[in-house]
Amino acid sequence: MTLTYPIASNAAHPARLSPAYKSTLKRAPQKPLIVIRHTLSELTGPVYGHETVRENDNDLTTQHKGEPLGERIIVHGHVLDEDGRGVPNTLLEIWQANACGRYIHVRDQHPAPLDPNFTGAGRAQSDSDGYYRFVTVKPGAYPWGNHHNAWRPAHIHFSVFGHSFISRLVTQMYFPGDPLFEFDPIFNSVPDEKARMRMVSSFDLESTQPEWALCYRFNIVLRGRNATPMETK
Repeated sequence: MTLTYPIASNAAHPARLSPAYKSTLKRAPQKPLIVIRHTLSELTGPVYGHETVRENDNDLTTQHKGEPLGERIIVHGHVLDEDGRGVPNTLLEIWQANACGRYIHVRDQHPAPLDPNFTGAGRAQSDSDGYYRFVTVKPGAYPWGNHHNAWRPAHIHFSVFGHSFISRLVTQMYFPGDPLFEFDPIFNSVPDEKARMRMVSSFDLESTQPEWALCYRFNIVLRGRNATPMETK
């Protein structure tokens, strides 16, 4: 059993200042960070939202009167610790663009259609083995204005909560073989190529449901040398 947290995973996470990702120039710390001791309430609570997860919150295709447009997919996997053990009772939240690459957000005004049957957000809780599962539609790529002709690869945002708010981690899941990888400063802000590929899901034919939905596997490793890179922005 691991008694101390390994720090090898620190090198996998993106730097707070990544000049090619232009918004980090405005929000990255310019001075050394000051460590502030956490209070008891920060360390022990709240158990953020676990108790309000409803049975079908993990199915983004059944939240409205009709089904959303686009390619229906299953996204599943395990939340794991550095020793490969499943982490139970983990709250996972996802948010994403629709199949046309559009978010339901006032700041997203690029000329792609909104889908009245797709909100783009869901929640799930890992089981006793750390397993989770979502049903959604495959998101589209979208322009984001970081540089000339800038497009984000298709991705799903993942938020992972432990037992308190300060234990929240955020990452992005990508899809295999995306041609936009080499042009995306956010994806490439993770310095190590092997670590970057740990953010890319794998196609899971065995778990695909015939005539209904393709499936992608995305395991989230919380720390250690095989940790999934997490956002530090």
